[in-house]
Amino acid sequence: MKSNPKFTSFYYETMTDWPELEVNPKTTALLIVDMQKEFISRVIGESIAFKEAGEWERWQPFHDRLDEIVVPNNVKLLKYFREKDMAVSFGRIACLRPDGEDRQAVQKTEGWNGIFLYINTEEANMVDELAPLPGEIVVNKTTDSVVSGTNISRLLRNLGIETVVTTGIVTDQCVAGTVRGLADDGFKVLVAEDACAAATMELHNAELTIMNNLYCNVVSTDEVIEILEGRLK
Repeated sequence: MKSNPKFTSFYYETMTDWPELEVNPKTTALLIVDMQKEFISRVIGESIAFKEAGEWERWQPFHDRLDEIVVPNNVKLLKYFREKDMAVSFGRIACLRPDGEDRQAVQKTEGWNGIFLYINTEEANMVDELAPLPGEIVVNKTTDSVVSGTNISRLLRNLGIETVVTTGIVTDQCVAGTVRGLADDGFKVLVAEDACAAATMELHNAELTIMNNLYCNVVSTDEVIEILEGRLK
């Protein structure tokens, strides 16, 4: 398949001979990143803080994209992987101690990355539409990257996985860190761009452009399924 022209960076814009993207469904896993109630719900978690701070208008486009595009596409991919009996995994931000002292330093600092999300709270759970089933891998992290913060690479290797389809939030932070980590660990990575979101579309598109072809192949949700079905040319 050819590179998505929407997400082709300076480094690759003159490249014309693209290798075929070959993916074996039997060695492919889905990894859903941080699709948690803390970040997605409009009635608990961050949304409450945004509304109390008078910032909801800034964040509403992000939540509209989540509700209208990102969550439905994650549901679509999750349903497909389950129906095909393919590996499903989840990475989520969740500290193991109620005082949060087990968090990495970055999550103990002030600012956007200063997240205190205890594992035994409703906010730490994946949204109901994406709730893991028994037997599906869920790893907890207090880092941006699912890879650097957990043993997910080892678990995927144990399952014989070679390709990882990655989705989730936010594109330019936890998703990007995870994609780079997977690539460095030798996995082939597909990013379903319409199953991801950043705070703004500018940040979303910029990060996908940076990563595409170098660390991953950026595709749509429908293209992921077409690739796995062997129908994408």
